[in-house]
Amino acid sequence: MIDFADVSFRYPTGRLVLREVMLRIPEGELCLVVGETGSGKSTLLRAVNGLVPHFTGGTLAGRVLVAGRDTRLHPPRDLADVVGFVGQDPQAGFVADVVEDELAFGMEWLGLPPDVMRRRVEETLDLLGLADVRARAMSTLSGGQQQRVAIGAALVAHPQVLVLDEPTSALDPQAAEDVLAALHRLVHDLGTTVLLAEHRLERVVQYADRVVYLPGDGHVLDGPPAQLLATSPIAPPVIELGRLAGWSPLPLSVRDARRAANGLRQKLAGRVRRRTDTRSRHGDVLARTAKLSVRYGGTVALRRLDFHVAAGEIVAVMGRNGAGKSTLLAALVGLVEPVGGTIRTGQLDPFRTDASTVIKAAGLVPQQPEDLLYADTVADECAAADADTAGSPGRCRALLDRLAPGIADDVHPRDLSEGQRLCLALAVVLTAGPPLLLLDEPTRGLDYAAKRRLTGLLRGLVATETARAVVLATHDVELVAELASRVVVLADGEVVADGPTTEAVAGSPVFAPQVAKVLAPQQWLTVTEVAEALGAAS
Repeated sequence: MIDFADVSFRYPTGRLVLREVMLRIPEGELCLVVGETGSGKSTLLRAVNGLVPHFTGGTLAGRVLVAGRDTRLHPPRDLADVVGFVGQDPQAGFVADVVEDELAFGMEWLGLPPDVMRRRVEETLDLLGLADVRARAMSTLSGGQQQRVAIGAALVAHPQVLVLDEPTSALDPQAAEDVLAALHRLVHDLGTTVLLAEHRLERVVQYADRVVYLPGDGHVLDGPPAQLLATSPIAPPVIELGRLAGWSPLPLSVRDARRAANGLRQKLAGRVRRRTDTRSRHGDVLARTAKLSVRYGGTVALRRLDFHVAAGEIVAVMGRNGAGKSTLLAALVGLVEPVGGTIRTGQLDPFRTDASTVIKAAGLVPQQPEDLLYADTVADECAAADADTAGSPGRCRALLDRLAPGIADDVHPRDLSEGQRLCLALAVVLTAGPPLLLLDEPTRGLDYAAKRRLTGLLRGLVATETARAVVLATHDVELVAELASRVVVLADGEVVADGPTTEAVAGSPVFAPQVAKVLAPQQWLTVTEVAEALGAAS
């Protein structure tokens, strides 16, 4: 179905991303593409529907065949009936204002009969849990809802090949599970070929028939998931736990790992966990809301919400897509107007204070990090951040190197991968040194190594004597288990749970990390905790 024959690709900047790639993906296979941030995963996917090189420019050597069509001779519009494509930024592909219209657009362009279009729209709404937002304006949807609409818009045309770049990055755990189960049915029941890149391997790997690994030197390795991930530096927690425990074969799912875990549970019985989920070390409240309400037209986003964060805390705000997480973070920096209640960020009312003053109290990195980037090169972006904050020259660049090493100064920010843009935006915000750091989906597009660097940086921020705190709006349960000291769960704009991380996630069927599920009823959350308890190197 998909055939890469000795494919190499070099961008107009001269960067060689793919090198002599030989890869064949047969019909009806779910193929998972993995690799570090910036290793070329998105380039590989874009070569399947012709965006590389027709849209990106650059030099493509070798040949990519999709259902017998050579992508050098067929631009994306000529492959639209065969390949459905969903990129990292779903907003970039939207053409309609309303959910139903967006789902129907691709079928209209292909000239399908109205009765077929109507049936497929209804099927897709039900399949992806979008029926309740069918008449909503696209601009009113949460990031996760927009991502599901983008996936639906690709699915309704019933393509032979479905290509997805980070399809679950903005989805809550239940929505991600529903989407992946739908993809699994397409592969097994309809013979659809699915090629997807995903950093959150814990969600996807058990569904994969094959893993394609990009080590970062342009080459590609592929093989069965268990075989390839056994030695890969990129692996989900369940694989890392299996390596630590010496299990063979390595489990790909929580179910398989639980069957192998009896001996490990016995070793851990009575061992002391070093984790401490403290509410605050400093005590100073850096932000507080009281009876806060926010509306978008007729939609209630926050409903009489009470929330606070104190210095020394790393607070994770969790909940399903559309629960109000992003709205809460935006309200704390004055980007949305309350219709009731009060907000204090530091001593400020952020909505009634100019942005240049608010940024000294709180800095927000939004879901779309490119909203903060406006310069033509990475070097210019870093220099502007230093100048805007009167900081020492090189401070922003040093922060970026800690988060994402190896990014060249002369690269345009828009040419970076999703994860690299996030790291750049985070470095820009951190340069100002705000006491309160707000991160909306901070691991979107980040590989496991980048997440570890981010975790270390954020821990260092709150560990200083300076009163600082971090609030994360995230669906990444593994990040929460590793980093957060407290979890606040929102539902329909209200707080439904607020407490220490272990209490909030260990027994939750939705928010529990993989290690907690494998070792339940013992309350271990991460591989690091287990390794320390066993006296092994973390």
